[in-house]
Amino acid sequence: MRKLSGTEPGKGKPKLRFKPLDFAAIGLSVALTVFSGVMVYAKAAPKTQVVIESSGRSWVFPLDAEEKVQVPGSLGTTVVEIHNGTVRVLSSPCDNQTCVAAGEIHSHGQWVACLPNGVFVLIEGTGDDGQLDGATW
Repeated sequence: MRKLSGTEPGKGKPKLRFKPLDFAAIGLSVALTVFSGVMVYAKAAPKTQVVIESSGRSWVFPLDAEEKVQVPGSLGTTVVEIHNGTVRVLSSPCDNQTCVAAGEIHSHGQWVACLPNGVFVLIEGTGDDGQLDGATW
């Protein structure tokens, strides 16, 4: 009968003996795994911003700003309000007021335009909010 090295008589499994460098290697592996997880999953929230364009000019504000912006256009002044994470056109000098009736926008990719006055309002950003969009279908 052949004897397995590192086994006790009467037992078929070898004993596992750790050395100090084994513990150091295991500790380093665990530390690197935890560090990698923190770096990947603890990144800052995506930055969402409001872009207002008119007459070749642009205004950029964070979506969480509290602003009332008077935007000059070809017919007069359009007032855009950024409040509580939403954006809306408060007033515009155009006849049909479609931009005012559009209401509030709050997600990346949404926009409102006052075409007669030449004012365009867009929410930009990565916006990883977990919701399905039209491109998903």
